Amino acid sequence: MSHTTAELETLLMQRSLTDTQLLAAAETAEDFRILPDATVIKIGGQSVIDRGRAAVYPLVEEIVAARKAHKLLIGTGAGTRARHLYSIAAELNLPAGVLSQLGASVADQNAEMLGQLLARHGISKVDGAGLSAVPLYLAEVQAVIFAGMPPYSLWTRPAAEGVIPPYRTDAGCFLLAEQFGCKQMIFVKDENGLYTGNPKTDKTATFIPRTSVDEMKARGLADSILEFPMLDLLQKARHVREVQVVNGLVPGNLTRALAGEHVGTIITAS
Repeated sequence: MSHTTAELETLLMQRSLTDTQLLAAAETAEDFRILPDATVIKIGGQSVIDRGRAAVYPLVEEIVAARKAHKLLIGTGAGTRARHLYSIAAELNLPAGVLSQLGASVADQNAEMLGQLLARHGISKVDGAGLSAVPLYLAEVQAVIFAGMPPYSLWTRPAAEGVIPPYRTDAGCFLLAEQFGCKQMIFVKDENGLYTGNPKTDKTATFIPRTSVDEMKARGLADSILEFPMLDLLQKARHVREVQVVNGLVPGNLTRALAGEHVGTIITAS
């Protein structure tokens, strides 16, 4: 049953914002997809950018070629430098909100470097407030770069255990894809996708081409390739109901994934 604006306003004025009837009424309108033709790409910090020129330059060339046919929102991870900062801050007993700020600073550095490499092609880095200009960037040059860490800063929600911020760059990039109503979310890592174990240390680990969030949790793989809370976000999403993890160190993988090919591991919401 749909509700008129007047009916919804009456509920909003009279009920708590967590009232079940109010929430149901607010659900009835169809969601508006802001950028339905765009794809969000997350470039891993530790897996790609920290490897330097050998990993980053070929990916830059692939992005430049791909943006002719695709609208790209390119988010950056934080990587090794953020882990170093987390270790120091945690030892100093600083709270999760401070660690969130520190992680954001490293993701921003990576976005800045990627932006400089792509500057000659007209592809710019934008900061938080600049995200309002994303449609203009996409219309002009088909791509834009942003730091993947969500800007929760001191307002981040602490994890159940420890002080490492639970919502980091995987979650930040996914949330942007979901809120803009994008058509696709691709995580560019340094492995072919999800395995039954860590392929860097476990020689018996086998590749998993497709799985669901529930299957990953049941098999104890929840935090093995993407941040654990990101999987919960995927299950609750309205627009982006699956993500793909690809190996960005293999030339052409990103281009194939953008074209809709099943290249790495596809993780579905249900």
